Amino acid sequence: MSEDASGRARAMVDAVYRTDSRRVLATLIRILGDFEMAEEAMHDAFAAAVEQWPRDGIPANPSAWLISAGRFKAIDTLRRRARYDASLAAVASQFESAASPAPTPDDDGVDDDRLRLIFTCCHPALPKDAQVALTLREVCGLTTEEIAHAFLGTPSTIAQRIVRAKTKIRAARIPYKVPSRADLPHRLDSVLHVVYLVFNEGYSASSGTTVTRHDLSAEAIRLGRLLVELLPEPEAQGLLSLMLLHESRRFARTSPAGELVLLHDQDRSLWNRQQIAEGSELVERALRSRRFGPYTLQAAIAAVHAGAHTAAQTDWRQIVGLYDVLVRVEPTPVVELNRAAAVAMRDGPAAGLALIDAILARGDLEDYGLAHSARADLCRRLGRTAEAQASYARALDLTRQEPQRRFLERRLAELAGR
Repeated sequence: MSEDASGRARAMVDAVYRTDSRRVLATLIRILGDFEMAEEAMHDAFAAAVEQWPRDGIPANPSAWLISAGRFKAIDTLRRRARYDASLAAVASQFESAASPAPTPDDDGVDDDRLRLIFTCCHPALPKDAQVALTLREVCGLTTEEIAHAFLGTPSTIAQRIVRAKTKIRAARIPYKVPSRADLPHRLDSVLHVVYLVFNEGYSASSGTTVTRHDLSAEAIRLGRLLVELLPEPEAQGLLSLMLLHESRRFARTSPAGELVLLHDQDRSLWNRQQIAEGSELVERALRSRRFGPYTLQAAIAAVHAGAHTAAQTDWRQIVGLYDVLVRVEPTPVVELNRAAAVAMRDGPAAGLALIDAILARGDLEDYGLAHSARADLCRRLGRTAEAQASYARALDLTRQEPQRRFLERRLAELAGR
């Protein structure tokens, strides 16, 4: 193979890893029945691809090749280990004689291993925080650091949760399947929460060089569509609506140079009107059911923003009213922070600042960079320069996403120039 062809093959391996590694992993978990074995097999398969594709050419179906290679790598590993543990020989023979690893529909017609995986990770036998952490790690491939940011926790704590969750799945023999339709409503809340966190990481990356991670937000939307198709409950519709309405603004959230653009300053002609129309129809359907919850309320807030052709036309009174309902349904510090920002737009920065200071005074969100940047902005608007500088500096200390850091640094420079 020529040098150019070899380079293309290696680039293909990298591209497939970025786009399909979690799909490959999910199928290998189904085939092998063990998280660690499947992860090892997946990495062995990609290593084999790096070696063989430049020499033999890119296969017609790269993902299927990787799944097959991973399966046989696992068999080889078990054969080697069987020299020391005879019981593994039977397991290897079972995998070797198994049918093709291609996904097959279950009784409910769901032909998607990642959906099976997410329900396994969100099994009620696992603690709630472990369900979310494990799914973000295994289904979406987030690092423990990224998950820690989403949880407002520490990487070591998240790593311990993941290890304990895998141990529990193995010890309790939690099945790798989509629950029956009778059990789905009871299992849905955990899954929706996981999909929501996956989308958040994609919509506003916790770290790195870009504001968004389209691969994650697209994956969350894809999973959201599967859930709505599988179980068209109002909150599933509300979550899909919320994701579509937020995703509609993705191209306007950064400048051509990759710099962060705040909502107020975005070019609304860049908003995706098709996603807005679909998201608006979904949230209206969910609201009509009168069986909605926090995701539908957040989607309703996003729909108000989407309906304003200019920032000045935003109906902040309606948005605050929706937040008043949301804070009763889901009384979390982050919801309170978002409500305070809306109050600042309706009633002025002093009113919003008083609410944010009360949240921070309780010790809530002390390590949440967006709380300090929101406080800094209100202080800046009020002319309280020293306080604004201190809050921007605190936010900068807590921020790991490069575009956000550059935005905060520009704000600090502007204040220093005053």
